[in-house]
Amino acid sequence: MNDSKLAIFNGNKSIKEHDSDIFSWPVVTSEDETEVLKVLRRGGAISGFDITDKFENEYKNWQESKFALAHSSGTASIQAAMFGLKIGHGDEIIAPSVTYWASLLPVYSLGGTVVFSDIDEKTLCIDTNDILNKISKNTKAIVVVHYCGHPADLDEILKIAKEHNIFVLEDVSHAHGALYKNKKVGTFGDVACASLMSGKSLMAGEGGMLTTNNLEIYERAIAWGFYRKNNEKIQTEYLKDSLHLPLGGYKYRINQMCSALGRVQLRNYDKRMINIQKAMNYFWDGITNLSGIIEHRPEKKSKSTMGGWYSPHGIYNKYELGELSINTFCKALRAEGIEDCHPGVNKPLHQHSLFQSIDIYNQGKPTRIANARRDVRIKDKNLFKSNDICNKTFSIPWFKYFDKEIIDQYINAYKKVCDNYELLLEIDNDSNINNGSWGLTAL
Repeated sequence: MNDSKLAIFNGNKSIKEHDSDIFSWPVVTSEDETEVLKVLRRGGAISGFDITDKFENEYKNWQESKFALAHSSGTASIQAAMFGLKIGHGDEIIAPSVTYWASLLPVYSLGGTVVFSDIDEKTLCIDTNDILNKISKNTKAIVVVHYCGHPADLDEILKIAKEHNIFVLEDVSHAHGALYKNKKVGTFGDVACASLMSGKSLMAGEGGMLTTNNLEIYERAIAWGFYRKNNEKIQTEYLKDSLHLPLGGYKYRINQMCSALGRVQLRNYDKRMINIQKAMNYFWDGITNLSGIIEHRPEKKSKSTMGGWYSPHGIYNKYELGELSINTFCKALRAEGIEDCHPGVNKPLHQHSLFQSIDIYNQGKPTRIANARRDVRIKDKNLFKSNDICNKTFSIPWFKYFDKEIIDQYINAYKKVCDNYELLLEIDNDSNINNGSWGLTAL
């Protein structure tokens, strides 16, 4: 049997059929079911607070923050965090163009706008050099997304923020439990938010969590969308006039079935994360020296980690493979049995009409500039790395358990394709396919 012939040319697939649940996620056990059923059988407890209070307390201790506030979604937590930072009309936030829309779009509802920064091609996170090009007197905050699990360059970001007296909001939705130089991401900025939807590496079914060490930010987030918690316990003096009603007019509490599920998931997360890290690092160790492939993970000596490795990706260098298009590269890998291998990440948001021409609130001009003090869209012209990133990235398997025999099959599939790239050049006609997706990941 000849296993060296590419499957795309009718050779044998590298990936053999197996019954392993190595990709099964999330893990839901009888423990999860029992705790959710307890809430369900209490009827009105579904919209109660006692389980959520426990979840918030456990989460803040795990995250090593003073305060935690559970929301109905990660998107809601980001809007509340922005309000907590006093972002309002005419204010600008700086955010990477390559991210899921919820990292920044809530700023519209607060009357602010976004100035897009380019990304770093190695980390896929915000380019700290470009942040400096985008700061103005209107800048209120930098939104840092630890994209696809890779920690951003927090040292440089915090240095810039301090020098210019602006806030840092961390979006850790892709990086639950990830470390930056031995310290958890989400503990560096002024406030952090995390999605807990069911596809994330740490999930609660649906929900989001805001964490901060700043009492005023925490209490502003409460006042924004938590009418019941907006009570006499509020200590921030100017917020006391708004007690018992939500300033934003929102109801952002998480339901307690999700809180119950989140508590169990959190208790088991660290040990599950260790298994994921072992599997993913073994996989990368096996393919990192192949031509055409650049690893997307921190250097081992950095003491930084990828957490639960949510939405893992690799970086593609076509010039090492005779300029083979990433589309044909991924097509060949899918033929080998790697079903979820596709080019691209999130499409650059600045390319969408929502950030160029759409007038959401009937203000007579595009919403992005309706409340701005300048036309921030002119800054989009220099986002060169963001514009091309979907032709330089590809999804890789997200292993949840370490199984050497199975992972070796995947490693061999990459080796097989990279070793035979010259044959693929003969059928390569996919260079102009539109890669990436607006909704690649969900928050």
